[in-house]
Amino acid sequence: LIYLVLSAQFESFRDPLIIMFTVPLALAGAVLTLWFFDKTLNIFSQIGIIMLIGLVSKNGILIVEFANQRKALGLDKLEAIHSAAVARFRPILMTSLSTILGAVPIALALGAGSESRVAMGTAIIGGLTFATLLTLFVIPAMYAYISEKEKTVSNVGDLTADEENIDQTRTT
Repeated sequence: LIYLVLSAQFESFRDPLIIMFTVPLALAGAVLTLWFFDKTLNIFSQIGIIMLIGLVSKNGILIVEFANQRKALGLDKLEAIHSAAVARFRPILMTSLSTILGAVPIALALGAGSESRVAMGTAIIGGLTFATLLTLFVIPAMYAYISEKEKTVSNVGDLTADEENIDQTRTT
């Protein structure tokens, strides 16, 4: 579902594919953390994983969108992805840290009846930590490998077909 929505948004099949490389990172981080802390993969941890997939996809979208904007301005593919990763590093880190710190009380089982939600907090903390650290390296690498060489500016502001016909008739 995420891939289809992103394909429509980016009008490309390549950019969403690059973004979707964040999802296995999140899943691996969540499952490894659950295994390490001997927690179960239950309904609460699955809810955390769904939230996690949304967050890490957003991180990938931020990097790829900025790189596409930089390429549209005329930068080389490698310069565009490097400057995009540097520019979006702090916002990605801030949102990830705030989410991780927000999940700490869930993972520590503070409060009545919170023992059942420990797996959710553990999956969020481990998966987001793992995915955030690796996303900052994997997405630029995959973008450099998969992305097309040059990105043209979208049609916003271009002449419509009627305006082009009017311009052609004036010149002839």
